[in-house]
Amino acid sequence: MINTSIVLYNHSFSEIAPLVKTLLASGVVSELFLLDNSPTPSPEFNSLPVTYIYNNKNLGYGAAHNIALRKTIEQGNPYHLVINPDIELKSRDLEVIEGFMNLNTNIGHLMPKVLYPDGKIQYLCKLLPTPFDLIFRRFLPAKWTEKRMERFEMRKTGYDKIMDVPYLSGCFMFLRTVALKEVGLFDERFFMYPEDIDLTRRIHSKYRTVFYPDVSIVHHHAQSSYLNLKMLVIHITNMIKYFNKWGWFFDKERKEVNRPLTPKGEQSSFTI
Repeated sequence: MINTSIVLYNHSFSEIAPLVKTLLASGVVSELFLLDNSPTPSPEFNSLPVTYIYNNKNLGYGAAHNIALRKTIEQGNPYHLVINPDIELKSRDLEVIEGFMNLNTNIGHLMPKVLYPDGKIQYLCKLLPTPFDLIFRRFLPAKWTEKRMERFEMRKTGYDKIMDVPYLSGCFMFLRTVALKEVGLFDERFFMYPEDIDLTRRIHSKYRTVFYPDVSIVHHHAQSSYLNLKMLVIHITNMIKYFNKWGWFFDKERKEVNRPLTPKGEQSSFTI
């Protein structure tokens, strides 16, 4: 069975209800946590068969999910799904993923294929990032960084086969509880943005972190840090914290993890 958590911030009941209905209809979700970081509580969520927790302040993405993750560990539930409120999936998807995880006990974290609403692939399988990939490129014309982004997002793999990936998006994180007990939960120093990178690479050092294209979901993705100055400042501030933790230009683990995943002839250009 699977516990699931969704972090909310000023989400309406109508926005979240379809996803909640789908998750509960899956037949494999034991407990669904709605963790509300909004300025005011939303009593209507109490009408749903979920565990609604109002945090009375914006704790941040990882810190809010950690509330539910600790409950899952206490309960001894084998799996926990961290999922964004803007995800669409089919009820049977979770059963398929759970079955695959049961057969592959060395996988600690799984992400399915993620699509835009128009059916195009979201390139969310990535190498461990350098400062250029997460900060500096934002201030350069897209055409100057196109080739590098193609490598960083592993686009040449075709996104059509199961593969091990060191950085998987936080929009859908199917996590094995024993892996979390070994490597720890989300690092609460990160308010938002790099907490998924940090957790994935910690799990990747002990378990497989896998892209699983046999299941596809839809993500109504909006890059708010590109559209909002306040969110951009939050993004950069937390990226600075990430590189302070793991290393800016000297990150031995990053180099070792990325090397076999970077096409020959391109490795030397992927160190900035």
